Amino acid sequence: MQFLTTGATGGLGAAALSRLQSILPTTSTLIASSSRPSNGTSFTARGIQFRHADYSDPATLRAAFTSIDKLLFVSSNSFDSDLRTVQHRNINVMAAHLATEVMLRTSGLRFTSVREGPYAEAFALFLDWYPGTEVVQLPADGSIAFASRMELGEGTANLMLTGKFDEQEMVLLSGPRALTLSEVTTIVAEETGRPLRMEIVEGGEEYVRRKAEGDVGLKSEVFFRSRLSWYEGLEKGDGTMVSGTLKEALGREPRDGGEVIQGLLRERKREYTWHQNYMKA
Repeated sequence: MQFLTTGATGGLGAAALSRLQSILPTTSTLIASSSRPSNGTSFTARGIQFRHADYSDPATLRAAFTSIDKLLFVSSNSFDSDLRTVQHRNINVMAAHLATEVMLRTSGLRFTSVREGPYAEAFALFLDWYPGTEVVQLPADGSIAFASRMELGEGTANLMLTGKFDEQEMVLLSGPRALTLSEVTTIVAEETGRPLRMEIVEGGEEYVRRKAEGDVGLKSEVFFRSRLSWYEGLEKGDGTMVSGTLKEALGREPRDGGEVIQGLLRERKREYTWHQNYMKA
């Protein structure tokens, strides 16, 4: 069988790829793909075949997916939802977002959409926290079942190989429990030893104005306005769903989100950052 992983240079894709490489039988072929052809040598040096696949270019996708038996499509990381929908329409296979799932159901393809729980590694984005932050300003508190990105990648690869959930259209992988953002703030304060408190900003436009003024990551009002519905959903409980599927896929209990965050802060000596908290130049 031929297995292909897209987004193989990203965190989730790389974790899934590494796991597949360690467990695939020798009779199978493992292939990585990236939108940048220059990334190919880093995979071929590890004995992994490489194919160029750009979500925005259907021709590259047709070539990359030829003769593939199982494909792990890692969702586009674009914050532009219109661009993401176009990219996923081009790929027309496994995906993690509702709009894409609708396209898949009408495509006639056999698929499983793996809804990956929020990465614990991205806690800084949810808090809009930087090492120098003293006040976390949010429009609402809410709970999230954070999971380790490495374990999500490992679990996804295991599901892909075993085929146990191939007949299901959707599976959810999550952390073992939900944490409120105020609890995450407390964890960050305790681990860094720095003063940090949460402040709920009343009124969406006031939140947008405050956050866009002097944001360390240079994010705009448009960015923060788009996040309002995010926090509304979290406040209503959209992030609290916990599933036992990750435990089943790993064959062990997943790490608690709070434990992962503590480890990240200790490893980086309190100077932890997350790339999506900064606007790209």
